[in-house]
Amino acid sequence: MLSFQESLQPTGHLLCCMFNVNFASYVCILSAEQLPWKKQKLLDIHQALNSDPVDIETLRQAAVSEGGLLTDDIRRKVWPKLLSINVYNLPAKPSKDVREDHRDYRQVVLDVKRSMRRFPKGMRVDEREVLQEQLIDIILDVLRRNPQLHYYQGYHDIVVTFLLVLGEKMTIAIMEKLSNHHLRDFMDPTMDSTKHVLNYLMPILERVDRELHDFMIRSEVGTIFALSWLITWYGYVLSDFRHVLRLYDFFLASHPLMAIYFAAVIVLYRQKEVKSSECDMASVHHLLSQMPQDLPYEELIGRAQSLFMSCPPSLLTQSAALQPRNIIAISTFTDFQTSTLRQRPDSVLRQQTEKRHENQLALPKSTQPASTNQLIKMAVWGLSATLGAAALAVAQTAMDWAPEFLSQLF
Repeated sequence: MLSFQESLQPTGHLLCCMFNVNFASYVCILSAEQLPWKKQKLLDIHQALNSDPVDIETLRQAAVSEGGLLTDDIRRKVWPKLLSINVYNLPAKPSKDVREDHRDYRQVVLDVKRSMRRFPKGMRVDEREVLQEQLIDIILDVLRRNPQLHYYQGYHDIVVTFLLVLGEKMTIAIMEKLSNHHLRDFMDPTMDSTKHVLNYLMPILERVDRELHDFMIRSEVGTIFALSWLITWYGYVLSDFRHVLRLYDFFLASHPLMAIYFAAVIVLYRQKEVKSSECDMASVHHLLSQMPQDLPYEELIGRAQSLFMSCPPSLLTQSAALQPRNIIAISTFTDFQTSTLRQRPDSVLRQQTEKRHENQLALPKSTQPASTNQLIKMAVWGLSATLGAAALAVAQTAMDWAPEFLSQLF
């Protein structure tokens, strides 16, 4: 796929020659013109990624606004920036002994073997099996290097989404960061913190639709119907991979509790169905457990944003249903957001990496550290993260999901 600037060049350079302006000026002129919103978004993302420091607020807005990040190629560039990950300093592939004596090995294998429906239809069996083996290794590697984290069923549904888009090494970096921030409270030894996050749902409903809230309280349905939505970021319950990716764009750029606000807007969207059902636990739970596949996702994302602004978590904690409890994802979010604001563009990071390698190579052999060969390999890690056995799946998804904006700007 062409890069953004490459897609502009055929027309751009012709016009530059005609009007005697350089290409950089041409791009600036374009940005001042009224462009179709998708083309303008591509331009904004390109400029944000190449700003120094990276314009992270523009990238967040692009991920949240209509259409999200549009293509997998753009996601491979923006997702790492949203989590402050240096693509030129990725972790190594899992070692061969990553599976040895791991407490969660058997459960992870069982969950991954049952995850066939999460892979694109038409994928060859041998390709899927390669990805499943990578999926097992990624999960165990993240857990082994972070012993404070505990595996939960549904974690693999999040990992496989990133694996299909990013490749193995980038997924390790993404999951390590997410597991210590956005997903941290789901990875405690018990489900107490997870239940506490679920308990935000009813206070949100109470503030927006008291009648719906009271109906659900009388039915005693509780919040367990939304558990799989929350802990898999909806990857388990949505059959269309395009919709999963759209939500991941949204959640990566948002507060860690946004997934529970999205659960609330789904329930509110279906309020007529809920109120028309029998007011008992079995009926309401059955209804809400069946996730519609034709939801108006852009509309719901907008409603979730508005709901978060009008009913922030700090306001909801006054509810009797939310007893005081330290939610790690909330308490560390401000520091996490601040850390993303000081990132250099990839072009600078690449130059810095190459300079370090040149300095290492300039040392006499006797003084070079034993890890020199490993450092040399780092130069291509950022590229290899987007390749590998998932290439076919990524290509299929991209063909279905995104028109070729980058090659059809003019």
